[in-house]
Amino acid sequence: MADVKGKVAIVTGGSRDIGRSCSIKLAGAGAKVVVNYHSNKSAGEETVATIEKAGGTAILVKGDMTKKADVDALVDETRKAFGDDIHILVNNVGGLVARKKINEMDEDFFNHVMTLNVNSTFLATQAVVPHMPAGSAIVNLASLAGRDGGGPGSSAYSTSKGAIITFTRSMAKELGPDGIRVNSLCPGMIDTTFHDTFSTDAARRNVEATVPLRRQGHPDDCADTVLYLASDASSYITGANIDINGGMFFS
Repeated sequence: MADVKGKVAIVTGGSRDIGRSCSIKLAGAGAKVVVNYHSNKSAGEETVATIEKAGGTAILVKGDMTKKADVDALVDETRKAFGDDIHILVNNVGGLVARKKINEMDEDFFNHVMTLNVNSTFLATQAVVPHMPAGSAIVNLASLAGRDGGGPGSSAYSTSKGAIITFTRSMAKELGPDGIRVNSLCPGMIDTTFHDTFSTDAARRNVEATVPLRRQGHPDDCADTVLYLASDASSYITGANIDINGGMFFS
C-alpha cells in the first residue's frame, strides 16, 4: 500500500483538477501538503479545507512557478511550516495557453508556453532538490501530447511536454545516486477544465467511444499513480514516463 505518512509534499498548481486530486490523495495517505496556487485563491482554499476536513494537514502558498523568486519563497514557506526536509515534489504547473498553428504563433507565444511548462518544472526541481533526503521522489506531469505530437494547434505545448519527458529521464540519472527518484505521468484525455477549455465536446465523445476503456480519465486516476510514485511502494522505479490514457496510445 502506498504510504507517505509524515512526509512533506509540495504540489505546484495544487488547487484544482489533477493538482487538487494529488494534494488530497497525498494528504489522505499521511503527507503534510503544501498546495501552491497562482491566481485562483478560492480554489486553493477549497482544496486545503477538503484536506483538513478529512483530518489531513495542508497549507496554501501563492506563487508563480515561472519566477525564481516565487519558487524560492514557496520552498521557504514549506520549510517554515514543516521543517527543512522536503520529501515529495509534484511538478503539476503547466498548460496549453491556446491552440495555434505554427503560422499563427509568434516567438513570444512559443516562449510563453515553454516557460510555463518547462521552466516551471526546472525551477521547482532546482529549488527543492537541495532539501530532499535520500528516499525522496519527484513526479512531473508530462502529457500524451509529448509522445504523439498532440492535437491540432498544440505543437508548442506538445514540444514542451516532450521536454518534460526527457528532463524526467535526465534527472533520474543525475539524482539517482543521491537516492532521489524522478518519474512522470503522461495523461491522455482527463476530465478537467483543460479539456473544458481546449477540446470540443465531439472530440471528448470520440475518445469515450474509441479508447479501449470507453471513458475519459478522472483526475484521481492520475493522483493515484502520483501517490504510488511518491511512496516507497515504487522504490525501484525511476526515469519512467507512465501513460494514463485508457489504452488510447501505447508507448
